[in-house]
Amino acid sequence: MKTFGKILLFTGIGFALIQLIPTDKVNQPINRRVNFTDVNKTPEKVAGLLKGACYDCHSDETVYPDYAYIAPVSWSVKSHVNEGREHMNLSVWDTYNKDLKESMLTQSMQTLRNRSMPMPGYIVYHKEANLSDAERELLIKYLEGLLESGSY
Repeated sequence: MKTFGKILLFTGIGFALIQLIPTDKVNQPINRRVNFTDVNKTPEKVAGLLKGACYDCHSDETVYPDYAYIAPVSWSVKSHVNEGREHMNLSVWDTYNKDLKESMLTQSMQTLRNRSMPMPGYIVYHKEANLSDAERELLIKYLEGLLESGSY
């Protein structure tokens, strides 16, 4: 029992110490002149779906939940946000060139169709991101419309 107590004590100390490792969760200021929903004058319903299902990982408007402040979970959350922003950051949409925008819109439609986005693990803790078939179809139609019009 002494060995188990020591393991438990050192595990607790280790867990407490890793809480001291900072994770940057500061969002960049939003410039509405380059933000996707503002630039494209996105309808309110579609904008709401995008904000609920996409913006936490694909924008500078991330709302970090309480569990994102506890290491080592915080490291994983921040890694996912960084990776999402690298693939597409909707907060800087209008800074991308036309070819990149077209590629990102096409990829977004594909991930919506094959249900790889929003990530299943994200949906577990964010019910608003659990898009119905109708909501997925609405987003896809909206993105298709942007592509067809060339006004992206």
